[in-house]
Amino acid sequence: MTTTLSILFGGLLLFMGALALFSWRTARRIEAFLPPAGSFVDVDGARLHVRDEGSGPALLMLHGLGGTMAHFNYGAVRELSQHFRVVTVDRPGSGYSTRAGSAPADLSTQARAIAALVERLGLHRPTVVGHSLGGATALTLALEHPHCVGALALVAPLTHAPGSVPPAFRALTIETGWLRKLFAWTLAVPASIATGKGILAEVFGPDPVPRDFPTRGGGLLSLRPQQFLASSADLQALAGHMPGLEQAFGRLHVPLHVLFGRDDRILDWRANGRALVDKVHGARLELVEGGHMLPVTHPALTARFIEESAATAQGCAGREKAGR
Repeated sequence: MTTTLSILFGGLLLFMGALALFSWRTARRIEAFLPPAGSFVDVDGARLHVRDEGSGPALLMLHGLGGTMAHFNYGAVRELSQHFRVVTVDRPGSGYSTRAGSAPADLSTQARAIAALVERLGLHRPTVVGHSLGGATALTLALEHPHCVGALALVAPLTHAPGSVPPAFRALTIETGWLRKLFAWTLAVPASIATGKGILAEVFGPDPVPRDFPTRGGGLLSLRPQQFLASSADLQALAGHMPGLEQAFGRLHVPLHVLFGRDDRILDWRANGRALVDKVHGARLELVEGGHMLPVTHPALTARFIEESAATAQGCAGREKAGR
């Protein structure tokens, strides 16, 4: 019996080691195929991967959970950079951005890093664009660092604590630290490869998933173990942050526009769109046909929304300056 158990235990270790090697090699191949598209800026607690292009009024774009700057670079940035200075950034821990081992994943810490980036790049009160979890990050930035935000243009934003985690993100809820790391470096990569089509269909639906999303949209980068761990930390930090954020919406004093797909399967537009604009004076909600991934599935529409939001903010700023 002891010999049998030893053999089984040894076989399990070999199997887990093979999975870890597969995960490591897959991550390296993905990074070789999709290398960093921008430059790196060191701020307190994070090393941020940033892409800065175009000229004109500044736009700062923050992606959602498990994503990267490529969600915006898929199409929207090409149009916007003709009239704006567009800065896209991988949030701390996501994409090619890293955070210090001691840095927490809560949105206040992320907003502090983004505020430092705004100062470092000399962005003057940019229009901050936030998609999904990036919307909650943008709202936190506007409330805690108001001098860094001229306006908010939020696309399918998370604004209120979700009642439950969508099935596509359930694996990220593993709470035990060692078990989460073990899963990330053994089962997460092969499981994501096996179930990827179904997960993407849920996240994008009812819109179809573009065939080039894994490459042009950066989807492959989400397969890496370190991205899984960062996304899990991001998700699990929300419970302690969102209630306070919701209570502070009445203190927002910047132009706020929200774009939502009526058929979003990840975040309901009523609970996250209407509920937000009802609490912020002058806020505007625009509903369109589509799902959650509007920056990828409807880049021209998203670019138009952002451009109009920024133009409205510039008009408000001009009127305030004239009235002084």
